[in-house]
Amino acid sequence: MSAQCPVVLVGLPGAGKSKVGRLLAERLCVDHIDTDALVVEREGRPIADIFATDGEAAFRVMETEAVADALTHDAVVSLGGGAAATPAVRELLSGHTVVYIDAPHEELVRRTASKTHRPLLADDPSGTLARLRTEREPHYRSVATIVVESGSGPVDDVVTAIAQQLEHA
Repeated sequence: MSAQCPVVLVGLPGAGKSKVGRLLAERLCVDHIDTDALVVEREGRPIADIFATDGEAAFRVMETEAVADALTHDAVVSLGGGAAATPAVRELLSGHTVVYIDAPHEELVRRTASKTHRPLLADDPSGTLARLRTEREPHYRSVATIVVESGSGPVDDVVTAIAQQLEHA
């Protein structure tokens, strides 16, 4: 099944890209690469600090470089929530297997409400997630080759749904 790699996961903050990515990579016996973690590792500072010091535009450049590097590996690649909104990233994703993990608004709010590492959601998580869905969902759908729903059920259900679709792709 690794012949289909890289398999790229996209979706809003809280959709489960990192957790699903780790578990899917285990199931496929490949590495997992989280592009947000890659940026943090390269920069030596948290994303919130990058946003505060350098701004979102600078972060998006760093993120695009991380995506380009990650796509050269036989891996499951979890992208940050805003990556697919960047035209250069959408170009990089062309021709790859891209899974859009879609979750209901209430579930995203529940999953992200107590998190402090998401600078874009700091002030108004519900309102910000609604705005981000409006802005980003067209980009997720434009790059997706597979769409999977993620609700309040076990994460293994999402991993299994993706694995089944990969088998039939």
